[in-house]
Amino acid sequence: MRSQRHAIEGMAAARGDSIEWREEKRSATTLQRPALDRVRADVRAGRVKRLYVFRLDRLTRTGIRDTFELIEELRAHGCEVITCADGFDLNGPMAEPLIAILAWAAKMEHFARAERIAAARARKEAAGEAWGRPRRMTEAQEARAVQLRDQGHSQRTIAQRIKVPHATVGRFLRRVAK
Repeated sequence: MRSQRHAIEGMAAARGDSIEWREEKRSATTLQRPALDRVRADVRAGRVKRLYVFRLDRLTRTGIRDTFELIEELRAHGCEVITCADGFDLNGPMAEPLIAILAWAAKMEHFARAERIAAARARKEAAGEAWGRPRRMTEAQEARAVQLRDQGHSQRTIAQRIKVPHATVGRFLRRVAK
């Protein structure tokens, strides 16, 4: 992430632009993202003239049609989309084929990543290994947390006694209360 920020800052500085950062925590595999919605609204309002992204797939990975529609929407409101790492001008005569190729590659990478994850999960499960994040609480800690809760102790006190973050204790206690 830091290298992406550095590349964007360098390219914007070279063009004499200042940057207002908009970071998204959600995946580009959907267009329904709050930060993207805010950027689109700002572009429509004329507040954004250049949109810098590290690579086109950071903007969207939902396919060629969505990528074209998003780029065209931004362009229609006078916004130039600039990618740092792709190394292509998305505004020249070869823009459309390049956008199509980059969008296709992003979609294929999304599918490939999903396949790799599924294969890794199947391999781990076949070997009898656990999949996903490790448990934050041991069975003994869980039993102790329930016991302390039944004795009337607060979530914070329980967390301190079993040496687990109180948010983790809270999630566990809500889950077992159901």
